[in-house]
Amino acid sequence: MTLPDLRNDLSATRIFTDMHTAYRFTPDPVSDEELAAIYELAKFTPTALNSQPLRVTFVRTAEAKERLLPLLAESNRAKSASAPVVAILAADTDFHEHLPVLNPQTAGVRERFAADAERRRTMALNNAWLQAGGFILAVRAEGLDAGPMGGINTAGIDEEFFPGTSLRTIMVVNIGHVAPDGSFPRNPRLGFDQAVTLA
Repeated sequence: MTLPDLRNDLSATRIFTDMHTAYRFTPDPVSDEELAAIYELAKFTPTALNSQPLRVTFVRTAEAKERLLPLLAESNRAKSASAPVVAILAADTDFHEHLPVLNPQTAGVRERFAADAERRRTMALNNAWLQAGGFILAVRAEGLDAGPMGGINTAGIDEEFFPGTSLRTIMVVNIGHVAPDGSFPRNPRLGFDQAVTLA
């Protein structure tokens, strides 16, 4: 698959500062092509050993939403109910099975991780969270709005959507076109002199 033809103004300013977290969405649909384009961008987020542990489940149907909504905090359910798509982001704790393909230059890398389940779990979660940031920016780059959320029953989602697998839910992201009153004014950010040290 080729990279998407990004037709919108995709300046850094637009992606990082103009777009806000979305809490309510219009009913405008999100196409399969747009979802594919999001992943085609997000997959280039850097990860340790090119491990790429993030797995994405796009929840689109009414039936799938009925399974998901009860597993969200009550205050979050209306947000996801209004979104055309809700992405479940999960970490694959068996990511090491793909390392011979993803990292062919490192000899024995699969075997080293196969012998240490706790190390795999930690690495999967850390790098999936890293990829989640790239995923949110990819949603914006595709011209869509994102509403990332915690406040979810991760164990319940794992049981409902990923039983008997190595996937562990980390967050959900509502995706669509933000409604006119679907976001709040941006809160302040820390300034350079407050958050950065030059050594």
